[in-house]
Amino acid sequence: MAKPIIKKNDIVVVRRGRDRGKQGKVLKVIPETGRAIVEKINFVKEFIRPDRSKNVSGGIMEKEAPIALSNLMILCEDCGRGVRVRVKKLADGTKARLCARCQGSLDRVK
Repeated sequence: MAKPIIKKNDIVVVRRGRDRGKQGKVLKVIPETGRAIVEKINFVKEFIRPDRSKNVSGGIMEKEAPIALSNLMILCEDCGRGVRVRVKKLADGTKARLCARCQGSLDRVK
């Protein structure tokens, strides 16, 4: 599988599924399976068994489940919508991610 374009801390828009149109921050990218965990997107219920040795009372907990990278698009701050990404090699040899619509940089300054 190719190296994913989406990285941790990117703001993404969901393209398909029950959370279509929602935006969130990428918490973790799993390149082996082609999935990512996005903040407040794709919630599932997890049933926790009570365990006295660990002092866990049990119950139902909601957590984010991984979502396919093909269902996500990076949010361009200039365009204000999800966009395709172009990768351009710069003069100093580094690569930069650019918006395919407005040619603006998608890499944030650290």
